[in-house]
Amino acid sequence: MMDLDRVNDYMARVEASVTTAFRPSGRLKVGVDLGTAYIVLVVLDEEDNPVACEMQAAQVLRDGVVVDYTGALRIVRTLKEKLEARLGVELDRCAIAMPAGTESSARTHQYVAEGAGLEVTNILDEPSAANAVYQIDDGVVVDIGGGTTGLAILREGKVVQIEDEPTGGTHLTLVLAGNYHVPFEEAEAIKQDYGRHREILPVVRPVVEKMATIVSRYVDRAHTDTIYLCGGTCCLTGIEDVFTKVTGIPTIKPANPFLVTPTGIAMNCKLD
Repeated sequence: MMDLDRVNDYMARVEASVTTAFRPSGRLKVGVDLGTAYIVLVVLDEEDNPVACEMQAAQVLRDGVVVDYTGALRIVRTLKEKLEARLGVELDRCAIAMPAGTESSARTHQYVAEGAGLEVTNILDEPSAANAVYQIDDGVVVDIGGGTTGLAILREGKVVQIEDEPTGGTHLTLVLAGNYHVPFEEAEAIKQDYGRHREILPVVRPVVEKMATIVSRYVDRAHTDTIYLCGGTCCLTGIEDVFTKVTGIPTIKPANPFLVTPTGIAMNCKLD
């Protein structure tokens, strides 16, 4: 079972590092998360203490695949430069992660990081990266990003199965754009407005139920006692309740599920 208090406390420190750079202990590790809606760089020290974080909205990926290499490279390079200016040091190593099932595009992700001046020392799948933060032995980690719903099934601390399907936060935004007759960008702002989540949940509920159904397709209910959510789309208030109802399995998420995966990626950066 995940220690939710521990995770919430840790992620609160990561969130604080967006605006405040913390003094590191030893060498620095970087996680580069190329997402469908955001690109995020998280910096930890060698003891996994949060140091700094930078992010930028981006539309350079689709379903986990880089479709605008030049744009992705420019953003990663800019975020890296911002972090280096804040910390006063050069960042030289990183880890990256892919949505499960998109490993064939890992080389492009690696080229983006290397083009920004980072040596890629580890490549992993996103749900497994998230579990570096969650540290669960048995259960299912579900990472819902902008383009995909990915999951990792864990048994005795080991990933025994990973799956991914192309349904994510972008689909919620498209539904909101159609429902409110507004442009995509305005619908995205509505989705991210916590004050409107109670209003929009009934509108996007069919898409959320589809995500939960995807998870149900792969999960053995008899041998799974908890589903753990992460990813930016899981910031939607009440999403865990929909998952619980559809899957029949208790579903929980931390207070800030958005930064879990990029933080887990950074934790897996190898220094030696």
